[in-house]
Amino acid sequence: MPGSLPTVVIVGRPNVGKSTLFNRITGQRRAIVGDEPGITRDRIVGPAQHDACRFELIDTGGIIIHDQEYIPGQILRQARVALENASHIILLVDGRAEITGADRDLAQMLQRLGKPVTLAVNKIDTVAREGLAHEFYGLGIAEVYPVSAEHSLGVDALLDHVTAGFTKASAEPEESPDAVQPEVTPDIRPISVAIIGRPNVGKSTLLNALTGQERAIVSPVAGTTRDAVDEKVTHDGIDYVFVDTAGIRRKGKTRLMAEKLSVVMARRHIRMAHVALLVLDATEGVVGLDATIAGYAHEGGRALIVCVNKWDEAKGRKKQEFESEVRDQFKFLDYAPVVFLSAKTGAGVPSLFRLIREVDQSAARRIPTGELNRFVEHLRFEERKIFYITQAAVRPPTFVLFTGKGGALHFSHERQIMNQIRRRFGFQGTPIVLKTRAKAAGRAKS
Repeated sequence: MPGSLPTVVIVGRPNVGKSTLFNRITGQRRAIVGDEPGITRDRIVGPAQHDACRFELIDTGGIIIHDQEYIPGQILRQARVALENASHIILLVDGRAEITGADRDLAQMLQRLGKPVTLAVNKIDTVAREGLAHEFYGLGIAEVYPVSAEHSLGVDALLDHVTAGFTKASAEPEESPDAVQPEVTPDIRPISVAIIGRPNVGKSTLLNALTGQERAIVSPVAGTTRDAVDEKVTHDGIDYVFVDTAGIRRKGKTRLMAEKLSVVMARRHIRMAHVALLVLDATEGVVGLDATIAGYAHEGGRALIVCVNKWDEAKGRKKQEFESEVRDQFKFLDYAPVVFLSAKTGAGVPSLFRLIREVDQSAARRIPTGELNRFVEHLRFEERKIFYITQAAVRPPTFVLFTGKGGALHFSHERQIMNQIRRRFGFQGTPIVLKTRAKAAGRAKS
């Protein structure tokens, strides 16, 4: 999410601790950390601040310059995009290992860029180990700092140097009591959108189509995305933050630690999003795992759009038949709109912005009590007497029904009332929650 802030990029070969340093500086667990090399693949962006200097920090995948394999080559391509706009580059090396050919190749490439480069020698967690950093002067980078990203040793000194030329944020001026307060425009926050689905259905391709750039690595290899990759886009004056999550697999199908963590993080991003885009593969049809993933979004109360991707490759299929199949498999998602698109060609992608905005507004809609009272007067429901309804929350819209007796409604009765609420008030694309309360006896007599 490039902006006006200076950008600091962390680069290095695989498994030297880049993601640990990224999380340490940003103060949040944004990047997945583990002992397996090559966990980070796409570039991860996060806000950071040091000594009143604000900047954007970018974590890149492990780089090996001359690796001809597809995914390492794409990692290098993603890193080059970040390096082009970098204000400062941190080359991270493993202080417990000798200088490698990959370290030398990377150092030479960075020096040719003509940008400020600082060498951080990681895993120097004791004073006795600080001497190990001296041999890394052989890489030809003048500024060398021993650090331990895991234990936060030497990180402040590193950041003092990296941010030395950055502008410090000025203190907010105190406002006088008589100052005229500007009018606040309601609901100007960005819409957070999680792109979810099983591996290799085209989530990263959809992210790239929505953002108009190659933001995420796309390959035919299932499970290419591990960290969640996000990108901010402004469309028709509205900000959207799209998050491409890792493909969610069945329990027992996820063996590598990196994949297990990526699934946990994907589910976390679903909970944090305003809207979820569930991506299906039109060439494979609807499978059981699709319903499981949809259930994560439904149970989390997220607004949801079902995106049938690769529709250009689904020869001979009819939209009406495919949507019927979706409705049969996802009976609990009767509120979710279904769209057909091709992330690869861009067909159907532009219309997603309007639909995302609409379902987001539905999830945040609050019905006035007066309208709900008038709705109750015409409510057709015979299972028990409903005296009145109030809306207790949004995201998802939550209604409390005050009835003649306690206890939860049967699911068929819940569905009946939900359908009547939707017919009256809409709420396209969002689940609805109903809660029942027994009206107090004293009040029932009045």
